[in-house]
Amino acid sequence: MSADLSILMKRYCEGDPRAFEELYAACAPKLLRYLVRLCGEGSTAEDLLQLSFIKVHKARASYVEGAAPLPWMYTICHRTFLDEARKRKRSKVIDVGGDVPEQSAAIDGRPVAASEPSENGEKLTQTLEALQSLPPSQRQAVILTKLDGKTMKEAAYIAGTSIGAMKVRAHRGYAALRKTLAGAKS
Repeated sequence: MSADLSILMKRYCEGDPRAFEELYAACAPKLLRYLVRLCGEGSTAEDLLQLSFIKVHKARASYVEGAAPLPWMYTICHRTFLDEARKRKRSKVIDVGGDVPEQSAAIDGRPVAASEPSENGEKLTQTLEALQSLPPSQRQAVILTKLDGKTMKEAAYIAGTSIGAMKVRAHRGYAALRKTLAGAKS
């Protein structure tokens, strides 16, 4: 599949508009899942995905022909997430007087009706909260290796770090999750 994506990316860089549509269809679901797990909000993840593809479009001239485009796109998504997180941290929060209700969603992003029972809902909520409490580098390592099923080498490439550093981050993230979730059971 990576070879197919490389060919699509090459065609896209050469100006083929159909190639972008195919590339988007192949990559967007994976990148969106990653962003949802990273930021914890579906609507924010969708916005970040669109911003990331704008950056992909602008940076397509810097793409190294023949390289796997998906890790390059993961890196752009991650950097976009970090940029937006920094912006939000610096911006002032304005209280509009009340919470805006959000529709419940399953882990895969599909809507869940309020009357629909969710199996292991409490456990899932605790796990997601524990994941969000991790430092960003550990959260990224856990998401990439455990949730997205990437190898340490792939995860390190996406994160822009060494394999050893990725192993340390992942190990610390797993340990912190175990400790947090063990405390939640009591």
